[in-house]
Amino acid sequence: MEIIKDNYVEKEKKQKYLGKKGFLAFITLLSAFIPLSTDIYLPALPKMVESLNTNTSIVNLTLILFFAFYALGTILWGPLSDKYGRRTILIIGLTIYTIASISCVFSGNVYQLILFRILQAIGCGAATAVSTAIVKDSYSGRKLVTVLALVQSTAMLSPIISPVIGAMILSVLSWRGVFEVLGALGILTLAGSIAMEETIEKRYTGSIISSISNIGVVSRNRSFMSLLITFSIMSIPSMSFISASSYIFVDGFGLSPKVYSYYFAANAVFFLLGPLAYVKLSKHYNKIPYITIAYIVMAISGFSMFITGNLSPVIFMISLIPASFFGSLIRPQTTSIMLNQIPEETGAASSLINCALTLFGCIGMIVISSNFFNRIIIMGLMYLITSVISLILWLILSKKHEYNIV
Repeated sequence: MEIIKDNYVEKEKKQKYLGKKGFLAFITLLSAFIPLSTDIYLPALPKMVESLNTNTSIVNLTLILFFAFYALGTILWGPLSDKYGRRTILIIGLTIYTIASISCVFSGNVYQLILFRILQAIGCGAATAVSTAIVKDSYSGRKLVTVLALVQSTAMLSPIISPVIGAMILSVLSWRGVFEVLGALGILTLAGSIAMEETIEKRYTGSIISSISNIGVVSRNRSFMSLLITFSIMSIPSMSFISASSYIFVDGFGLSPKVYSYYFAANAVFFLLGPLAYVKLSKHYNKIPYITIAYIVMAISGFSMFITGNLSPVIFMISLIPASFFGSLIRPQTTSIMLNQIPEETGAASSLINCALTLFGCIGMIVISSNFFNRIIIMGLMYLITSVISLILWLILSKKHEYNIV
């Protein structure tokens, strides 16, 4: 279905089996796979060190390597979905994810768990890489930005509830119960993939090698790559919080895993509110320089964290929340701007976006895992430095180019 609004065409495809609401719910679930696959077991990290008879650095590899191989997975799945279709790639990826999740339950040691987490990450890459492409296939114009915002915002429910669910599971089961839940999630989403009708209209007709090489074609688009680097840098501090949060609250501030999950959920609420706020505000105030304002606020937030974050868990959260809120507020806009630079090869572009966000995030996770410096101080410095760099790059790019911002 196509609707003409304000001199541009709004596209919205229908799904026979999932329906309009079911399709949106399915895309949201796909977009939430990363937080669901990581945040739900964050409360268990300190206990896993003891249970697996290892140390913090080794256990953190189950998180860091997950993100690294997830990023590599998205590089492959996106272009392959341009050739073989979104539905086929989802079914393959989610099958791998489900089997790996169940295998994690039976891990005999930390190294087996790391291996199965790597396989889980590769399968997970199909879900998130293809989800963005599915949105681009199915919607356009203002509708595209609105759906991106709604999906990304609703997907942020998972960081709110995941640590709480993880803490509840830990109260009755060991950390292995977390992966039983993820296995069930994989089965549910796999069923949704089977029910979904294909969304891509025109498939890539070249060879597999040529399909994957579309990553190179997209990466040679200077406008896209400049924006990609500019918008991905902020993943460094934001993902460092995911890696270090349980150690900051449980080991650093001495809170229980249950209380820690509430703090984590409180921060995630503002991730949820950000995209929703953008949808509301941009309808009436579309001329506001949201991206510029967001980077300024995040820099101030990082400086506050650096100065006062160690005083108490409440003060630390008050310093962090503005960065979380404004970082998520501009995400629908930045994603839309990047996708608009690539008329075709949407799967490859989607892969590069997810890959860049994750790889930059892994840098932050590795840095924050260091035991040589205070984690809160490091996080504050990362927010301050990356915000300033991103702001400078964005001001330079937006001055040179007039981007289509809807």
